[in-house]
Amino acid sequence: MALVTVTDSARDYLAQLIEKQDVEGMGVRIFVTQPGTKHAETCLAYCPPNEIVATDEQVDLEKFILYLDHNSVPFLEEAYVDYSKDQMGGQLTIKAPNAKVPNVDENAPLADRINYVLASEINPSLASHGGEVSLVEVVDGSVAVLLFGGGCQGCSAVSLTLQQGVEKTLVERVPEITAVRDATDHSVKDNAYYQ
Repeated sequence: MALVTVTDSARDYLAQLIEKQDVEGMGVRIFVTQPGTKHAETCLAYCPPNEIVATDEQVDLEKFILYLDHNSVPFLEEAYVDYSKDQMGGQLTIKAPNAKVPNVDENAPLADRINYVLASEINPSLASHGGEVSLVEVVDGSVAVLLFGGGCQGCSAVSLTLQQGVEKTLVERVPEITAVRDATDHSVKDNAYYQ
């Protein structure tokens, strides 16, 4: 059973689009944005040779290579890409029934569940500000120690963002968490690397 099913009509349609790009070795990449959340979207994009990611899984569709984004793979299970002609010309449809389904269940280790919420919900919204947050450790069994990087470091609003946004989301999604602490030294404001 293939992870992603691409119908012949979809393959032929995509092959035609690729041909028009006139780039040697052009492929198609499939990935899920905000995977495992209700905002998940499954996307197809051109993938020229210089944008191939080493960790991508490759599916040879004869006419071109389909690249599966490594982080999206668990969410692309049973995905189905089809193309159907209609009066307007035709429509490419992607169905990915598992894109919105968290692939971490409630029995997973606490750190895995925290990392999952950070990756699927928190970092996508911080990314627009050039920031990201990662889990350093869980202390006292229920306190998540987080490290803010990128645009969050040295930002005076970080304590606000931390308390209101990140902590609220984490506590909602991972009820065992009682508090969130910040491991970043915010006295450093000139984009120095966190020591």
